Amino acid sequence: MDVHIGVAAAPRPAVAGAKSIIPLKGLWIVGVVLAGLVVTIAGNWLWALNFFHVAAGSLWTSIDLFMGFVLGPLLRRLEVPARLALTRRLMPQLLLIMPTLVLVTLTSGWQLARYLGYLTIPYPQHWWLVASFLVVGVMAIIAYGILEPANITVLLELHKPTPNGALIGRLMRRFTYTAGITGCMQVATLIIMSRIATW
Repeated sequence: MDVHIGVAAAPRPAVAGAKSIIPLKGLWIVGVVLAGLVVTIAGNWLWALNFFHVAAGSLWTSIDLFMGFVLGPLLRRLEVPARLALTRRLMPQLLLIMPTLVLVTLTSGWQLARYLGYLTIPYPQHWWLVASFLVVGVMAIIAYGILEPANITVLLELHKPTPNGALIGRLMRRFTYTAGITGCMQVATLIIMSRIATW
């Protein structure tokens, strides 16, 4: 998917400090979610662990599928100014949303597996659990190791007086391609989780 932004970008006023790329008004929501997760784990509440895992996992899956298969092709067809405008508004939100969803999904999923005794089930059923760990582990590495650094770099570049359009284009292509790959992996996760849920 070609989402090249273009080299010639209109100069923008410099924004001081990296904090400006983070939507600070949303930090309290992240704090509440993480605090709720900590309280849930401390209380060993099955229903709340299940809620956090299902809710965060569903949102993570939905966003990956949307980014990979809907937004990626859309960005390819947009004019350069529209791509830049969308990127400036979307990326800061994802900077808060995606790391939170990944952390909550993985943490609550592990605690849920521990609570339900899935960590000690015998083979061959245990292979399904191993498969789920491998898939979500790779997706987490992609999220934290590829998508987030690309997201941060794009946002920092957009806040420069003269953004490097070629760099932004390369990073956005990487972002949308990788989101498509994780979208496919999310489908595999749904299959695995559906199988585990029927034990």
